[in-house]
Amino acid sequence: MNNEIKFTDQNNALLTPIVDGATSGIEDIPKEWEDNRKIAADKKRDIEERLEAYEDIIDSEIGDTNLLRSRNIEREVGLRQLYLKFEGGNPTGTQKDHIAFAQAMDALRRGYETITSATCGNYGVALALAASCAGLRCLIYLPDNYHIKRDKEIINFGAEIIRVPGDYEQAVEISREKAEKDELYDANPGGLNTGLQMKAYGEIAYEIYDELRDAPSAIAVPVSNGTTLAGIHRGFVSLYRRGKVSRVPRMVAGSSYRKNPIVQSFLKNLPVCRDLNPGQIRETAINEPLINWHSTDGEHALQAIQMTNGWASYASDKMMMTYSKLIREHEGLNVLPASTAGLIALLDSHRKKAFPNDRYVVILTGRK
Repeated sequence: MNNEIKFTDQNNALLTPIVDGATSGIEDIPKEWEDNRKIAADKKRDIEERLEAYEDIIDSEIGDTNLLRSRNIEREVGLRQLYLKFEGGNPTGTQKDHIAFAQAMDALRRGYETITSATCGNYGVALALAASCAGLRCLIYLPDNYHIKRDKEIINFGAEIIRVPGDYEQAVEISREKAEKDELYDANPGGLNTGLQMKAYGEIAYEIYDELRDAPSAIAVPVSNGTTLAGIHRGFVSLYRRGKVSRVPRMVAGSSYRKNPIVQSFLKNLPVCRDLNPGQIRETAINEPLINWHSTDGEHALQAIQMTNGWASYASDKMMMTYSKLIREHEGLNVLPASTAGLIALLDSHRKKAFPNDRYVVILTGRK
């Protein structure tokens, strides 16, 4: 821990530019959100009043993102009824806002003053914003060698960045140890909050159902830790058990080439999610959101893929860049290249054996 470098900024500004000339979804803050944020973050107010204000923020600003039928890409690839679920419509541009705000509210309800997590970038921004709105101190642990471009956003939201040696998995352990030692709220994946995180991601399934009024044939998701895919699957299982949908969709996972345990375990037909060799993992500016040698919720994700007769495959950096350009040019969405890994896995399978006419959904996030 002697090698830690801390960066802090007391500027809690919610207006932050991001890379490539894009801007986050919070550039124009509704007055109601700002009013609720002031109430939720005010430690002098009654906790019930703060929680009510924070819940209003979640209800009005998190989720309910666009589900766009991609007719232009349908014509390009010869697949009918392809839908893009653009999670870039969330405040910080990714699906991470779902779990960040759910956990910050949980921390607020349980009386914590500080929340902590490790990140590769996007989750850190989401958690920093969520903590800011709740009046919580936020500690973000970041591997020294990662090419994060969103560190200024994290700082602008009032969080502290703590650079640590090692990889993402080591940063998680350091953050988790800090939480246990100092009795901080641990918002890392794979801990006691796994159920809460999956329930938050399950909201994506409910939103898809609200639009389609049934489950699609398949849902393609980019995977790293596997929490998003597992949460969406859990959401559809709940809908199916309640008689809302006629089926549980096949779950499709895509990730960086030979750098994700979930995909590797599926391709090797393993019954459990087996870790990779840490020494063989090499991150790039493109694949960083996807790679790891240990997928924290990999077991849940692998089971979801297997139980639904889904599949998983890899995507190269070049392919992810190509597909992000395709989406930008054909549908006008500026997406994170790594988030196209699920789409690539879906379409690769379609090319090998054409899918029947049905509905297919791809999860995408904003370019950050």
